[in-house]
Amino acid sequence: MTKGNHQWALDNQSELPPRHNRWPLAIGLILVIGLAVVVIVGTFEFGPPERTSGTGSRRLVFYNQSQTANTPHINVWWDDIPARLREATGQPDNASSNIHPGDYAGPESCRECHQKNYDGWSHHPHRWMNALADASTVVGDFSGTSISYLGGEATFFEENGEYRMRLEREESRTYAIHQTIGSRFFQYYIGKQVDGPEPAEQQTDPQRFDHVLPLGFWIEPGEWVPIVNVAQEESPDGQRMDPFEVTSYQTNFCQYADACDQCHTTSPLGDLLSGNANQLAREVPVNIQWAVSNYLAEERPNWLPPRHRSLPDDQAVELLNSLDAIPASEHAVTLGISCESCHLGCREHAEDPKILPAFFPHSPHLRSGSVDEPTDLGRTHDNVNWACGRCHSGNRPQFAGGMSTWNSTEYSDAMRGSCYSQLKCTNCHNPHQATGHKWSSTPAKDDARCIQCHQQYASDESQVAHSHHQPGSEGSRCMNCHMPRINEGLQDVVRTHTIFSPTNADMIHANHPNACNQCHTDKSINWTIGYLEKWFDSKFDDMKLQKQYANRTQSAALGWLQSENEAVRKVAADALFRTKSKWDRDTTIQDALINALDDPYLINRQFARRGFEGMLGVQLQDHGYRFYMTPGERKKPMAELRTALRAAFAETTPKNEE
Repeated sequence: MTKGNHQWALDNQSELPPRHNRWPLAIGLILVIGLAVVVIVGTFEFGPPERTSGTGSRRLVFYNQSQTANTPHINVWWDDIPARLREATGQPDNASSNIHPGDYAGPESCRECHQKNYDGWSHHPHRWMNALADASTVVGDFSGTSISYLGGEATFFEENGEYRMRLEREESRTYAIHQTIGSRFFQYYIGKQVDGPEPAEQQTDPQRFDHVLPLGFWIEPGEWVPIVNVAQEESPDGQRMDPFEVTSYQTNFCQYADACDQCHTTSPLGDLLSGNANQLAREVPVNIQWAVSNYLAEERPNWLPPRHRSLPDDQAVELLNSLDAIPASEHAVTLGISCESCHLGCREHAEDPKILPAFFPHSPHLRSGSVDEPTDLGRTHDNVNWACGRCHSGNRPQFAGGMSTWNSTEYSDAMRGSCYSQLKCTNCHNPHQATGHKWSSTPAKDDARCIQCHQQYASDESQVAHSHHQPGSEGSRCMNCHMPRINEGLQDVVRTHTIFSPTNADMIHANHPNACNQCHTDKSINWTIGYLEKWFDSKFDDMKLQKQYANRTQSAALGWLQSENEAVRKVAADALFRTKSKWDRDTTIQDALINALDDPYLINRQFARRGFEGMLGVQLQDHGYRFYMTPGERKKPMAELRTALRAAFAETTPKNEE
């Protein structure tokens, strides 16, 4: 849900003031001398400010999220794209468009001809990623239920035909709920404060703007919980947002329109190129030149001030920076993610099915490609992947091997591996088929997708020679070794989308989770390294290993549980829960795993609670435990749980191992 920081490169080297109550901007300061290329804060500039005589062209911002000079980028021009660039593309000035508001027909126009796809989309989480809050969309319990959290009480109820959330501690504040986020694992809520001690004439941001409210509904167990990974990365106890304290709440305030709805809704791509080009540039397949004020003057004139052509560069950039704070409800095609989020504007196709939709944007205000190599607008590998990458990309904390530790940036992770030079997201994910709570494909089908390109492993003999495990066993499955479960999903640890080797030295050297010990949880890192060296001739730096492993002969999973890295601890606990390790009679590992319920990070405790209840069948709430309790509140239930869980471990230990 969190959006990456803006990276603005101003040709006049001016700085934007910090935006009110938003993530800090990463501001690139660029100095160009002659023909030198200077790299500042990951932003690239390739020449002096473009001010072509007779056209008044000004390149205001240059986006290149990958920090390499030859990576495709998006240039945003105020006024006009320079004539030399327009001519180089060979595109006519009167080109048609598929990214203007009038180009979009809405999902209902697809239904008559594409009934099966429409029905699948109707039940897809994309469809319900964002919706107006009413009886047909709200899944949370608003019957007057309440929870205690951080010494306060949150109550959820209905009033005046609206859903409400009231927070009470020293003071009481009530929030009206206007929209929902999600419907599969959790549902979060968007609204604004409608009652509290603040004077009406001194409205605060929570009173003025719809924002993500601090508690959400966990659907499977049917309970209210604090939200996570919104507005900022997760922090340990004592540093998380306190929703009952005014300063903490406003510091962590997350205006929905300004931070989330660009990817949670379907807006004309022209609008997104104007106000959110930094996100689109992350995985753009070819260079794009975008004449922003020309588009705005034609399609969104009310977003421009009078005499906008004469705006100084810094004010023009500040204007663009403000556009993504306009609520999607005022300009989106639909709330939620609908057909044209991927297919782009399809009105022409809806009116004449013989005109096929383009998968790459085109507009009189956009240029891409060249006369010699024009941009392919069709269903190409890169265009299909960019449809996903426009949202499923961004920055996350990373493991030592570069893989994200938590979800929503799957395409950025995919591009860190090599397979996506050929692989499409749709090879594994059918965007028209509703997804359930679990991965529905079988391991055999997953392997078959890999073997389509890696035919050298088609036979059983070649699989044994490659994996050193019997065909059909867990150790022979491609994804278990090359896409291990190291990514924090919504309620489970899921597979990374970075396809990499289990011999990855960065992960081994850093004592971060490796695929071998995620299955062989009782084995040491020395055991793992021995086989990797024997089977694959891998080489590892003994000095680095000595520095990161306090005990190279103990269980590697135990070492991960004791890691200073909260993501490593989360993956370690998941591996032990998922494998239901038969060696759990070892009290050392038992105690370390039980300690996951007392982890400083709330989300680690939440995952651990789910793991224990699934593995041992013990209901932790029966012992007074709530994963969102403070450290002091957890002391008594933790003491009781240590006894109860040790007893449960003893009962589940196989008799032949006692």
